[in-house]
Amino acid sequence: MIHGGNMYGRALFLDTLTDGARTAFARLGTRSTFAMGDVLINEGDHEQELMVLHQGVVKVTGRLDGNGAALMDIRIEGDVVGEVAAMDFGPRSATVTACGDVVATVVPRCELLPFLQANPEAELALKRVIGSRLRRSDRWRLDFGRYPVLVRLARVLVELALAQGKPGRNSVRIEVNLSQSEFAALAGAKTNTVQKTLAQLREDGLITTGERRTQVRDLARLQEVALLSMPVA
Repeated sequence: MIHGGNMYGRALFLDTLTDGARTAFARLGTRSTFAMGDVLINEGDHEQELMVLHQGVVKVTGRLDGNGAALMDIRIEGDVVGEVAAMDFGPRSATVTACGDVVATVVPRCELLPFLQANPEAELALKRVIGSRLRRSDRWRLDFGRYPVLVRLARVLVELALAQGKPGRNSVRIEVNLSQSEFAALAGAKTNTVQKTLAQLREDGLITTGERRTQVRDLARLQEVALLSMPVA
């Protein structure tokens, strides 16, 4: 995986903890494994566990009017899911589904809250994660109105490559299994428009696609298309 900053300041909960707090937190909850397609969290449910992702990728979706669902976000190794319901008494606001093999620790609210009270730095870290997601969501909404689809899609691809990319020979393979409609949801565009935009990026030699797998062939040039200037680590 390529580690480093990203344009929206994604904060990974485990990365924000000190060694001592991370060790103490590791004693909480129960480790669970999930296969591709397994649902970790169901929208509308009233369970209040927090889940910490140790391996794999999940997608976060929300119901639309009727029977449809919209892709809201992707969470990766080191991220948490279910943090809002774990901190209040409301129902789950989204569904979380495994995009492949996932290992996560399930921390019940009855363990989480006493731990946070006894470890203020961990509580602050969790609040920072929630705050960074709000800022990231705000930035995405601004980008949707400010930039064309090409720039928005390039930003999605850059973030996925940096957050969940596996370096290969002259390329970075994005380890997330997404359909074109899911890319469209992340970029805030229509599926047919994203299809054309992906084709343009392929023709320009920036990416290759196939079997719902995407490889970034030239990350530096893709960052230029995304109107970003950021180091590759």
